[in-house]
Amino acid sequence: MEKEVWGRIRSEMLASLGKDAFTNWIDPLEMLEAGGRTAHFSVPTSFIGNWVARNYGESIMGRLNAEGLKVDRLDFKSVSAARPAASITAGTAAEAIPIPSVDLPGSPLDTRFTFDSFVVGKPNELAHAAARRVAESGQLTFNPLFLYGGVGLGKTHLMHAIAWETQAIRPEARVLYLSAEQFMYRFVQALRFKDMHSFKEQFRSVDVLMIDDVQFIAGKNSTQDEFFHTFNALVDQGKQIVISADRAPGEIEGLEERIRSRLQWGLVVDLHPTDYELRLGILQSKAETQLKTMPDVQMDAGVLEFLAHRISSNVRVLEGALTRLFAFASLVGREITMDMTQECLADILRASERKVTVEEIMRQVADHYNLRMSDLLSPRRARSVARPRQVAMFLSKMLTSKSLPDIGRRFGGRDHTTVIHAVKKVEELKMIDSQIAEDVELLRRMLEA
Repeated sequence: MEKEVWGRIRSEMLASLGKDAFTNWIDPLEMLEAGGRTAHFSVPTSFIGNWVARNYGESIMGRLNAEGLKVDRLDFKSVSAARPAASITAGTAAEAIPIPSVDLPGSPLDTRFTFDSFVVGKPNELAHAAARRVAESGQLTFNPLFLYGGVGLGKTHLMHAIAWETQAIRPEARVLYLSAEQFMYRFVQALRFKDMHSFKEQFRSVDVLMIDDVQFIAGKNSTQDEFFHTFNALVDQGKQIVISADRAPGEIEGLEERIRSRLQWGLVVDLHPTDYELRLGILQSKAETQLKTMPDVQMDAGVLEFLAHRISSNVRVLEGALTRLFAFASLVGREITMDMTQECLADILRASERKVTVEEIMRQVADHYNLRMSDLLSPRRARSVARPRQVAMFLSKMLTSKSLPDIGRRFGGRDHTTVIHAVKKVEELKMIDSQIAEDVELLRRMLEA
């Protein structure tokens, strides 16, 4: 009877809460028994038990009594701990229930995204070090920490890793991680239901606030206003803030100047596009994990190197390609060879064949050296113009399939011998001038990203 009652209550709560909230909080509950005016539940973690007791305890108790079970107390026992996760008695104020430490009603944290699984290389080593410092120190070294970069470069991974590490080191810390879109949704809902007090209390009572993709609130004035006040309130309390975006604060159009200024108060870190060495390291790490679960799968030497060279768009595409390879090999019982790789990943490899144009190279080089594109096409021979022009010619030779005469024509009608000279000169300078070497590598990564 009790299981039937709980089944009906689950259906009612699914209809009233919606699929996402139900899946996160109610679906994991297993009703064990109801006796002695207490309903006993099993929960996967104490965190879920605490959160359900605090937010849905009274509702569950009321529904149980409406179904004829005389209950005035709920008991939630975690299957991962010997002690009860939480309990709530009829008439108990919600504030009496312990607040869970990590990921309040925010986005779920991905168990794969930890510091241990984050592969570090030159493009992301500063971001990784800064994220670790925030998680491990417990003191405000820089506030906020602002991480920015393109899709699939590791911003979200590092934010989840900060939350997991903070939970491990400081279990009592209250961490809230969510996207800027969710922040706006919560704010709009609070306005709609005239519950701004709860909204402010929730967001201003945390120890660490983490908001992903903050560029989403650009141009949304009311949300920006509330974000501004939340930011200030937490900073005044000495609480840590971690923000991510796809661009630096100064490059986010539609962002209020006062918010842009505050986001630049702390440490702003750019996650650069991955280089070959980092991509290979990521593939090796993921392949090692895959081989542990699929020991029968064999992989030819050179496959990982091939993928690291060919797929440079972002880490998600890279990891997805490897996952597909292992799945295909396991299902059809084939070895992962170069031929099988090209057959299985034909669509990804085609999409990754990004065609860099000479004009795009000119524009990127001109921006990097604070010149106009017309300067690169002009007859000016001053080193401040000639050297960037040579770099642009070198990159055009390396990154495009254009012939030397064609490249020369695009640079103001120059002869192909000028292009040959530029390529040789830059190759020589890369060996003796570290600044030129860094410029060329940075420009190459930006163009291939």
